[in-house]
Amino acid sequence: MISKDLFNNTEVAFKLKSDSELERAYFLFKMISKEPLVRIGTAATKFALNLNLPVEGLIRSTVFDHFCGGVNEKDCLNTVDQLEAEHVNSVLDFSVEGKEDEGQFDTTMEMVVSLTRFAEKRSAMPFSVFKPTGFGRLKIWQKMSEAQSLTDSEKNEWKHLVERYEKVCKTASDCDIALLIDAEESWMQDAADSLCEQMMEKYNTEKPVVFNTLQCYRWDRLDYLKKAHMRAKAKGYKLGFKIVRGAYLEKENERAEDKGYPTPICKNKAATDANFDAVTNYILEHLDDISLFLGTHNEESTYLTMETMEEKGLDTNDPRVWFGQLYGMSDHISFNLAQAGYNVAKYIPFGPVKDVMPYLIRRAEENTSVAGQTSRELTLLKKEKARRGL
Repeated sequence: MISKDLFNNTEVAFKLKSDSELERAYFLFKMISKEPLVRIGTAATKFALNLNLPVEGLIRSTVFDHFCGGVNEKDCLNTVDQLEAEHVNSVLDFSVEGKEDEGQFDTTMEMVVSLTRFAEKRSAMPFSVFKPTGFGRLKIWQKMSEAQSLTDSEKNEWKHLVERYEKVCKTASDCDIALLIDAEESWMQDAADSLCEQMMEKYNTEKPVVFNTLQCYRWDRLDYLKKAHMRAKAKGYKLGFKIVRGAYLEKENERAEDKGYPTPICKNKAATDANFDAVTNYILEHLDDISLFLGTHNEESTYLTMETMEEKGLDTNDPRVWFGQLYGMSDHISFNLAQAGYNVAKYIPFGPVKDVMPYLIRRAEENTSVAGQTSRELTLLKKEKARRGL
């Protein structure tokens, strides 16, 4: 029987945090819990960085060091080693966003190739990861998704984008590292799904190497999953899916309203939760064909998955089921799951401070908008502070 008290063990959850790091985490989540402060802070940070004001040191010692592993992969190694000692794996995520030129796309691809080879040598790094827009412009993805005709130069862009996918997927296959491909805005996702399936067909013949991502705040994802499963079975390859709730809710709803089409987003949080659990359950019913990376900070969904695994007689460390959380968040889930014997990985963003700021700002805004998440972090941190007599 799964104990519903598992995630309340703060001694395990915050074992790696020194007293000062615990205090810093409490301070940060206290700030993030106040929406006006987040708005003012993000605006001021963007302003200061754009003017090249000397604020990187302050950012580095506070929000950056809490949510990121470092400015480069070597910088992250101490964190990777600390996590490994607690049976938590690492996914190094080069989190530079918003670049739009071919040179930067090649640089990002080479970074992912390098990280994948880097991961091959470390047992605690079973995954590599990238965003589709890290390899090509959003506009190209959108035009392909909408079946618009491309100019000659855009055809060339798309060709290079596919070559980047090919190189990274082949490297992952050669290194025996699973490759997680993130999901993004709905208006570019059809092309991303299609290209990902092409790579799965080529590289997932024996086991899942390439993983797509399903954002379950989209009401159509269970249907897509079932159809993708049928296609994979017909062609004889395996599927891998990371499932998340989703990160672009306001943008998705605003665009749908602005352009006058039905929103692709579930009508409310309860519907999203139900969809997430239905997608999880479908994968757990078909583990011979589909592997699961459950990317969630939601305790109920995590407990539900653990219970379903137990009902099916699956080992806690079944290699087809992984749990993942972001570095700096939900340590009470990650570390207690790992101690209980489940496969757990932390997403560890890294990159130059200025380039990673869009990621950090999104994290802060998400934490502010997700009701209960920040207050849960604060409650647990407060409990651990009391336990330590701080």
